[in-house]
Amino acid sequence: MARIAVVGSLARDLVAGAPPRVGGGPYWAARALRLTGSRAVIATKCAERDREALLPRLVSLGVPVRWRGGTGTSTFEISYDGDVRHMRVDEIGDPWTPDDVDGWLAEVLGDVTWVHVPPLFRSDFPAETLAALAPGRRLLLDGQGLVRRPEPGALVEDADYDPDVLRHLAVLKLSEAEAAVVLPEVSEEAVFALGVPEVLVTLGSHGSIVFAEGRSEHVPTTPIDTPDPTGAGDGYAVAYVAARAAGASPWAAARRATTAAVALISGAKP
Repeated sequence: MARIAVVGSLARDLVAGAPPRVGGGPYWAARALRLTGSRAVIATKCAERDREALLPRLVSLGVPVRWRGGTGTSTFEISYDGDVRHMRVDEIGDPWTPDDVDGWLAEVLGDVTWVHVPPLFRSDFPAETLAALAPGRRLLLDGQGLVRRPEPGALVEDADYDPDVLRHLAVLKLSEAEAAVVLPEVSEEAVFALGVPEVLVTLGSHGSIVFAEGRSEHVPTTPIDTPDPTGAGDGYAVAYVAARAAGASPWAAARRATTAAVALISGAKP
């Protein structure tokens, strides 16, 4: 079975006065990987001070983890108004650098050929870091890495990203809201103009649209009655990467990814 990697930072999520809970793409990807049984490795960061609060929960999921400490951990205050989620940024974590890629990550990644990259902000993975990470590997970038502005206060999403980031990607995954920021419209013309070989636009309970090989296809899903779909995007992305690494077409990979995302948010226990 092909080995894949997830490279991204952990987050501290503060919800309704409860103790901080672990968040970030590596955690949710690990939950999905445990459900699917895909062979993978996770490389992650958080502040040294947050290691004991965040890392054990990730490690307990059973996916091999390699960690490095830093000076900051991205921290979000999360509240809900009915089904609407509001987020404030308390802290922004350390960026990933070419020195990370050429240093400790080189041994971690080994023979990995597909990497899921889930930034929390656009500052997490600048173009030069993706340029160092891409040779010999195919990268899927989560759209948060394009639209989230790295500054404290109410979370702001805009299209002021470095377009050079896109040159290093094999796949870009956008939520419907992120697509509305990045694209003038969700159409083949607008999507393929980005220059990324494969683009996935997730539509929540309406499934996703896969843009690849010059065409698009809608992949439906089974609607799930859940007040909190947190993690569905990372589950979808890492399952897509695992399927593509195993030789599946973009269309087949999206169907497998949809199944994994539904299992993750429907309460299947890792």
